[in-house]
Amino acid sequence: MIQSLLIANRGEIACRIIRTARGLGIRTIAVYSDADANALHVQEADDAVHIGASPTRESYLVAERILDAARQTRAEAIHPGYGFLSENAEFAQAVSDAGIVWVGPNPSSITAMGLKDAAKKLMAAAGVPVTPGYMGEDQDPDRLAREAAAIGYPVLIKAVAGGGGKGMRLVESAESFADALTSCKREAASSFGNDHVLIEKYIASPRHIEVQVFGDRQGNVVHLFERDCSLQRRHQKVIEEAPAPGMDAATREALCAAAVRAAKAVDYVGAGTIEFIADGSGALSADRIWFMEMNTRLQVEHPVTEAITGVDLVEWQLRVASGEPLPLSQDDLTIDGWAMEARLYAEDPAKGFLPSIGRLELLQFGESEGGRIDTGVYEGAEVSPFYDPMIAKVIAWGEDRDEARERLGEMLEGTAVWPVRTNASFLVKALQHADFAGGKVDTGLIGRDGEVLAEPPAPSAEALRAAASALVPTTIAPGLRLNAPPRRAAWFLLDGEKIEIELEGEGSEEPSSGVLVTEQGQAWLLTPWRRDGAHGAADGSGAILAPMPGKVIHVEVSQGQSVTRGQKLLTLEAMKMEHTLTAPFDGVVARLEAVAGQQVQVDVLLAQIEETE
Repeated sequence: MIQSLLIANRGEIACRIIRTARGLGIRTIAVYSDADANALHVQEADDAVHIGASPTRESYLVAERILDAARQTRAEAIHPGYGFLSENAEFAQAVSDAGIVWVGPNPSSITAMGLKDAAKKLMAAAGVPVTPGYMGEDQDPDRLAREAAAIGYPVLIKAVAGGGGKGMRLVESAESFADALTSCKREAASSFGNDHVLIEKYIASPRHIEVQVFGDRQGNVVHLFERDCSLQRRHQKVIEEAPAPGMDAATREALCAAAVRAAKAVDYVGAGTIEFIADGSGALSADRIWFMEMNTRLQVEHPVTEAITGVDLVEWQLRVASGEPLPLSQDDLTIDGWAMEARLYAEDPAKGFLPSIGRLELLQFGESEGGRIDTGVYEGAEVSPFYDPMIAKVIAWGEDRDEARERLGEMLEGTAVWPVRTNASFLVKALQHADFAGGKVDTGLIGRDGEVLAEPPAPSAEALRAAASALVPTTIAPGLRLNAPPRRAAWFLLDGEKIEIELEGEGSEEPSSGVLVTEQGQAWLLTPWRRDGAHGAADGSGAILAPMPGKVIHVEVSQGQSVTRGQKLLTLEAMKMEHTLTAPFDGVVARLEAVAGQQVQVDVLLAQIEETE
């Protein structure tokens, strides 16, 4: 067994790896950027090395700095986690060339499966069914448009080096193809350094089903059954589960056998995931499930597989990297119960899921039997604008799907975070959605019903009355009203909005200046109402403000130009995603402060639109 391990990652996955390594008696080394100097993974590791400035391109994506940290600390092995350099074949080779153990597949396997177009050709040759599409080298926009038309709309444009929902666009008509292609290529170049794309047929009712595979250096390959990751928002997974609902034994056997063939075709070693797209318009069937891509690393959603198999996948990774054979054979692996995972993000569903950054003054996770929390933050930590805004993975296990779903809902409802906003209430509503609860889920569910799911909840009257009693002094007497029963009520501010609450109880001898109300996975600040002459700009002011810190990567208009409602004004890159800002109404660009390449802070004025009469 290896004795020392450097984790070339951060946050939740770094903490997850440290936990297993510590149990195996392995010394752990963390790496960190300026923004992560006080991060949880740095605190939990046995040693830590600073590798650069906060932007990923100056720290976590700089291979030589990570190798220097490994040499400096005499690390015997490097675990890449997921994201960053985890699927970079050149980095994997450099690690091996430096005489350090790479906890992952051979670089040749990463290369073979790293580009979606090449991987599909390889899988087709191995007898694994693939979705119809164009995977050619000719990247001329006219050629791509012709291929899309030949395939038939709707189509997906996908970066060949993509992942995590980045570098992917759904195009429903020929008229929108050119803009979608330009945006997709730009995002792909920014995220992966490769703007090549492929085009594939979009399945109208798709389900995303993936199979966990594992190989060792003795030539053994097993599967650990399937996961369903169909509940997605903009191609990013929201809730994952294992096993997949509606999966019968025959379809499971065919699907998992295809996944094992795929892994063997590239002599796969370590943990990997074969991702499939299934036609969800009817019952699952092996002849309506196609290969999409392979992730040559550990997946974010690996805990649900661990929960139903009893296997620690990180431990298997470390044992296989140490030269040991797989701990279990295929016949030893069975499914026990059901598991679900929800990704708790620092984002505000009511504001289009914009990231919410800042200090976690309150961080409280709900509990349930069979529950597990994987996190990389702590109360008092900062959610940084530089990285993915995940707070935690919330995982629940149950004897059956309903029990797992209900337990996960309990954990999310008991979660409270302040003042950073989260998607907890959105996740609760998704779990309660009739289609999801019934196992009828496809990747378009949130696209269809997302506005309802994203509506912010309101605290109950009972919770407000209880909180209000801590804000009023005992000297408040019931209000005397002529010709009407006495009334005892008072005005308060709930997250800055004026609200009247009926009072109960005796009040407080030492009233608080504010109370946090926590319910349904949401937190609200209740304070006494005070008149304030200050006010913000009125709705419809036409001020285009930066919704978060980020970089202006493209400006579509010029000062003095006439624009129409919904017209694209500029594109902001933040949290590794592109965000388009549009005109709120017909008008003229009276001011234009944004410049391509400019770094901006939240609420900075980017443009001013004046309405035309």
